[in-house]
Amino acid sequence: MQLTKKFVKAKNPCAGGYKWFLRDHNGQGDYQAVLDALVADGRVSDACWLLDQFGPTDAVLKLDAVDANAIVFAGTLEVRMGINVDTVVRAGRSIVTGGGIRAGETIMAGENITAGANIASGGDLRAGGDVAADWGIETATRLDCSGNVRAKWDICAGQDLAVTGHLHAGQDVQAQGAIKCGQGIKAGGDVRAEKEIDAACGIQAGGSILCGDHLASGWGLIAGEDIRAEGAIRAGEGVQAAGIIEAGAGHGIYAGLSVRLDAWSACARVVAQSRPEQLVSGHWDGQDDAAPADQPWDGGWRGEAAAPGFLTGREPAAGQEPGSRN
Repeated sequence: MQLTKKFVKAKNPCAGGYKWFLRDHNGQGDYQAVLDALVADGRVSDACWLLDQFGPTDAVLKLDAVDANAIVFAGTLEVRMGINVDTVVRAGRSIVTGGGIRAGETIMAGENITAGANIASGGDLRAGGDVAADWGIETATRLDCSGNVRAKWDICAGQDLAVTGHLHAGQDVQAQGAIKCGQGIKAGGDVRAEKEIDAACGIQAGGSILCGDHLASGWGLIAGEDIRAEGAIRAGEGVQAAGIIEAGAGHGIYAGLSVRLDAWSACARVVAQSRPEQLVSGHWDGQDDAAPADQPWDGGWRGEAAAPGFLTGREPAAGQEPGSRN
């Protein structure tokens, strides 16, 4: 693609960048050659702006290794060994390397990011497709992916972690902000966020699920240790923990929100070391601390604060206890 001064001016460039284009390239030049020249001249942000305006190409750049201040390529970047830059790694399409990727500021691809080792960004990590690492994934700020994110080790974000697809880690998933997932979350260790955790499907952790705000799952929650949140715990199906299940002060635990009442015993089971005091809905599948051992709680309401028809949307029939499945 050939750039001209008329073509570039139509995109409303900054005055400094446009003067640079006129001075150094006489108002014309090959698209990728201009990107390379901008990076070489230390104008990395201008190179990223130009890529945002004119989009990706089908070109493929194959290198043995990258060790530079920055690299901005409009097509697919394929590196046999690894990528190590001081500031930005940016590709219009995919970034593929047999080694690791380290960037001091940003790692960004219009499509997939795939690494045979670790992915580490001193700022954001953004991908228009999938992100996969044979080791771990770590960002100092935000991780934002429009596909799936998978790592054999930890996945850690210094701020929010947002994934449109599935989120899978062989070890821990951690975020200093919120975790939002358009599909399911699966971790061999803990799933932990300082703010809310929200998954459209299920959440499964080999360790604990720990949340600094509300915890929500469209399907079920399963943890090899504890499930704890500072806010409410909401699950479309069951909630199971080998340890304890605990919501924040003043908040409830709601299981079976997407399940018919007559299917709670099979699909909205709540399992833990002891029945949570804050349990509002779901089928407690264990010995009820507040009832005789031969009368396990059936998922109905207990106490004077129970609200008739809260789950069913209707008033209970005559002689029927509020929340009863009969």
